[in-house]
Amino acid sequence: MRVLIIVLNNTDYLEEVLSLLVKHNVKGATILESQGMASSIVNNDITNIPLFGSLKTLLQDRHPYNKTIFTVINNQEKLHKVVGAIQNLLKDERKPDGCFMFTVPVGETFC
Repeated sequence: MRVLIIVLNNTDYLEEVLSLLVKHNVKGATILESQGMASSIVNNDITNIPLFGSLKTLLQDRHPYNKTIFTVINNQEKLHKVVGAIQNLLKDERKPDGCFMFTVPVGETFC
């Protein structure tokens, strides 16, 4: 059993990602509003952390907020199908700022 965590920087894909989860019979997921560290530094004008001017310009206004989706999937085959489907959907977003996914093992679940 694993938790699949998807950090979706381009939130335009949220509905499609959720549709893929439903299509693959994923019973539930939690969606959090989130923001990356670099985005927070740039968009909140934090000045005590040095950033090169060109880096700050590059990061400004680039998906300042994102969605973090997590779900528990207890079947390895289903997990790989879900990950593959999401990778296929987001194939044009495979850049450092597009999105990323990872899993974490789950020892036990409780109510």
